[in-house]
Amino acid sequence: MGIFSRLAQLIKSNLNDLISKSEDPEKMLNQVVLDMNNQLVEAKKQVAASIADEKRLAKQYEQEMAHAAEWERRAMMALRAGNEELAKEALARKKEHDQLAETFKEQWTKQKHAVDQLKKALRMLNDKIEEAKRKKNVLIARKKRAEAQKAIQETMHGLRDQSAFETFERMASKIDQLEAEAEAASEIQEEYTGDILASKFANLERTAGAEEDLIALKRKMGLLPPEEPPQVRAEAPKRVEAPIPASEQDELARALEELEAEQQAEQQRKAGR
Repeated sequence: MGIFSRLAQLIKSNLNDLISKSEDPEKMLNQVVLDMNNQLVEAKKQVAASIADEKRLAKQYEQEMAHAAEWERRAMMALRAGNEELAKEALARKKEHDQLAETFKEQWTKQKHAVDQLKKALRMLNDKIEEAKRKKNVLIARKKRAEAQKAIQETMHGLRDQSAFETFERMASKIDQLEAEAEAASEIQEEYTGDILASKFANLERTAGAEEDLIALKRKMGLLPPEEPPQVRAEAPKRVEAPIPASEQDELARALEELEAEQQAEQQRKAGR
């Protein structure tokens, strides 16, 4: 029964005290439950040995009762044969087996009672260990929840530091400045390359297209009169140009080549900026 007292002391210990120790509570709790399971295995072995003793005593009691019955049968057989002395000896042997049977019965009864108590204690012990396992899981969950809350509080404390927000504001201002400088550089580039003029014409074309779509929609809705068909004009007589002399054609070709060469050089100069 010593093993049950040790287990009872182990289970009755307050597991919550492990949280305040320097060791890792989760590892400590797992180790305690592991020790409990090992002790339970040993307890089951002792209970099994006690059950085996109880069965052995019961078998010995039955054997002695069988021997007593056998010697009684022999005593009766001797009486039928007219041999009273032999019958007396057989009855004396029967009495010995009766006494042994009574002794084994008493021991068996006590052992059976002890086994019943051990089985009950083992069931209670197993229930307590299962309860300890459940409590271990709850304690581990509480530990993890406390760690998570602690981490969140530390993070929130870090966010209370105004330097982090000041850094964000400073970076935002710097990015605004970079964007403004980029836009200014783009406008200067357009001024020198003449792209601003192209942009104005492109905007004019987009606006003109919108105006034409608006006029067409108004005509479709009847807000404006329909468009008049274009008048057919008489073709003007084609002007017959005199053929250009060959020398003039050569000069014109050379002039065009020089103009194209100057344009290509200008484009390369712009691209190399």
